Amino acid sequence: MTKPNLEVWPPTGNEYRRSEVSAQIGSGQLFWERASTRVLEWGVKTASGFSVSSSAAVTPGDRIEVTAELFGLRILEPVEVVVVVKEVDRVGFSYRTLPGHPVSGEEAFIVSRHGDAVHITIRSLTRAAPQQPWRALYPLLLIVQQIVRRRYLRALR
Repeated sequence: MTKPNLEVWPPTGNEYRRSEVSAQIGSGQLFWERASTRVLEWGVKTASGFSVSSSAAVTPGDRIEVTAELFGLRILEPVEVVVVVKEVDRVGFSYRTLPGHPVSGEEAFIVSRHGDAVHITIRSLTRAAPQQPWRALYPLLLIVQQIVRRRYLRALR
């Protein structure tokens, strides 16, 4: 749904809250090599304060538990890797949430280069999870998502 293989993300339906944010994070071949490797090893998540149940590079079909610590609570976020992209100037992946995750949807982390400039793009489609207490906490989770996205944009610098 988040199409990490495409430079331009086509329109989506209205059933999910859609977000796409990008930032230049560096430049040069060495920076590109480091960032494109780290993104495929969950580097955006781990550098943003999450822990991940696997240290291996992402592979489609991987089921991973991401753990967030928020206000002294450990929140488990089960996900499944959907798509992995490895192109000359574009590297990244997307995952979908699994039952038990605080929200329902998909998120993508994409590192791309345009000339010498290296960018990160974060795409997400989110809606309330079907189960409580997450469903009731959805408005608060949207605020937390905005804060976390800012961390994601700085994670690979």
